[in-house]
Amino acid sequence: MTEQDNPGVLMASEIAEQPAAWQRLLTEGTDAIRAAAARIAAYQPRFVLFVARGTSDHAALYGKYLVEIHHALPAGLVSPSTMTIYNSAPDLRDVLFIAVSQSGGSPDLVQSVEVARRQGALTVALTNNPDSALAAAAEIHVDVLAGPERAVAATKSYTAELLALYLLLDYARGGDGAGTAELPALGAEVLESGATLAATAERYRFAQRLITSARGYSYPTAREAALKLMETSYLSAQAFSGADLLHGPLATVDPSVPVLAIVPDGAGGRAMAPVLARLAELRADVFGVGAADAIAGLSAGVALPTGIPEPLSPLVEILPLQQLALHLAIARGGDPDRPRGLMKVTETL
Repeated sequence: MTEQDNPGVLMASEIAEQPAAWQRLLTEGTDAIRAAAARIAAYQPRFVLFVARGTSDHAALYGKYLVEIHHALPAGLVSPSTMTIYNSAPDLRDVLFIAVSQSGGSPDLVQSVEVARRQGALTVALTNNPDSALAAAAEIHVDVLAGPERAVAATKSYTAELLALYLLLDYARGGDGAGTAELPALGAEVLESGATLAATAERYRFAQRLITSARGYSYPTAREAALKLMETSYLSAQAFSGADLLHGPLATVDPSVPVLAIVPDGAGGRAMAPVLARLAELRADVFGVGAADAIAGLSAGVALPTGIPEPLSPLVEILPLQQLALHLAIARGGDPDRPRGLMKVTETL
């Protein structure tokens, strides 16, 4: 039997590989990440900019939250077109410029790093390909060590990027990566609890629209989940922070529009309480991922293990949403390994 005869086999395999990929990074990658973090600490940036595309853009958004909360520094996401289309050359002295990319092959990211380096920034490339043009363009390269990823929809490279960013930024502020050693076991536990999601996918098989929502560290999870559903199941999926959802888009919600809500332990999860209350008033079909007590009254969901530090929750809370995207694509007659019109490496200018 060929892979074509077994849709989703690659994506399923790579979802399952994530705990092992995290363990590999924690075992083999921390020396290089510590060295990179030491250079960042010595540089003492006053501002941090991230540049990325697609799935990696959501990892970069996660990094932005880490910088603003843990380092109390301003951080932003770069619009590459300002440098590649409009030929802008901003003054980037005292700026830490971090490019995040699975392949390291997109020309706009490479050019952005080249410009940033010429303009005085300390440049870091975080990729799954140490031989890439992006890795060569930056002063510092961090290999996320996810291993080859063959499915078009990125899964293990995404969470490896999250872990690498957490370690890099934590080490740069003098941390020791507390809580990361437990992640591989926690990830395996969450994947096991998500084994029933094939049945849940049948629930949403005929949905045409869907909304994802979260607050804080989990907002990147909501955006990544929406992207996975769009690219594998061809759904119209929109991601909103819980606050933004209440500011208008809530009017689009009715019982026929499923909502995926991420509500982990911590401040971000608690901030979702009024959002869930309003969704209940609208009789919305809400699938939750997060703390058991927070999702107990929802339509369906997956409870996360207790005790996961909130900044590390995005690594595990995306896992059942990846599984849901996989099963939903298959239930709708598609092959999530080969979404129509997409390639593994997208080159943009």
